Order: sequence, then structure tokens, then C-alpha cells
Amino acid sequence: MAKFAFIETGLPGVLVVEPTVFGDDRGFFMETWRDDAFTAAGIPGPFVQDNHSKSRKGVLRGLHFQRENTQGKLVRVISGRVFDVAVDCRPNSPAFGKWTGVELSAENKRQFWVPGGFAHGFLVLSDEAEFIYKCTDLYNPAAEGGIRWDDPDVGIRWPDAGSAPLLSEKDEALPGFMEQDFSFFERWYTP
Repeated sequence: MAKFAFIETGLPGVLVVEPTVFGDDRGFFMETWRDDAFTAAGIPGPFVQDNHSKSRKGVLRGLHFQRENTQGKLVRVISGRVFDVAVDCRPNSPAFGKWTGVELSAENKRQFWVPGGFAHGFLVLSDEAEFIYKCTDLYNPAAEGGIRWDDPDVGIRWPDAGSAPLLSEKDEALPGFMEQDFSFFERWYTP
């Protein structure tokens, strides 16, 4: 039996990962990372940093990227429920400027692979959510960038979380998609 299903999205390289979950009345067991299976699916390691965040309902984090130390992210939710989004920022990609989103929850146990060259963000739909992710490069605050969450040029259809999203000051001030030069992401897509 396959331990993972790797599901393509509308964006080249972005995948939803569904693990095989073994459960009974005692609980469950699942693998969340297996180098041979993930590498074969196009999700390469090594991962060099793990992150864990907790947020309350309505918090929107993103849409973030790094101009240097570009990170691929393998994300999942261990408590609660979020709507997770990736935006293609690779100028030579046929999906440049397009987005895809997926609901991740503790219940569905899905993971979301967001390769380098994408902006990433999520909106918390449950009362609280704990979000963990593996990164392919180290966080570099000097290289931070991002796209405004409600940019009409990207047109993300965020689900209703019950009120206006709660944003950090930094995320409120992010520029729009068309205001940016994404040439630093050209190497992240090869036709």
C-alpha cells in the first residue's frame, strides 16, 4: 500500500500530500516525511528549518516569500483548520500570478508542498490552529518580501472566517503583485 498520495494542483510543482493514516480506537499513526517517496514525487530535501505557529480564528499570515534563501515549505496543521494559499511568483512560469488554495486540518491530515518561487500564506478558520512546516532554507529577515493578501490582480477567494482578517502591521503594508520585480525567482521554473 502506498504511504502517500501526491495530488497535483493547478500550479506546476505545488502538491497536496495525503498520508496513509493507520487508526483504531487507540488513536492513529502516519508518516509525515519519507525521503525516498517525497523525492520521487518532486519534493526534495534537505529541510534545514522547522517552524511552529499558533494563531486564533481570523488571523491571516502572508503572503510571504524570501528574495534570497528562497524557501520551499512543506506545511501541515496539527490542531484546528486553515485555508492555505500559494501564489506563483516565477516570471517564466505559465502560471505566473495564479494562486491555488487548500484546506488543511488536524482531521484531514493533508500536507501542502509550496516550492521555492511562490508566495505563501494562510487564514485560520477554526477557533485556534497550530501550523507546522519544514523549510528548505533558513529564514532571512533581510530578504523578506510579500504580496498584499487582498490584491485584486491575484484575486484570491479567501473563505469567510467570520470577520475581517487579523493582520500584522507588516502584512497590512505589503505591496501588490504588479508593483514588484520577481526576476529573482526566474531560476525556480524551467519549462
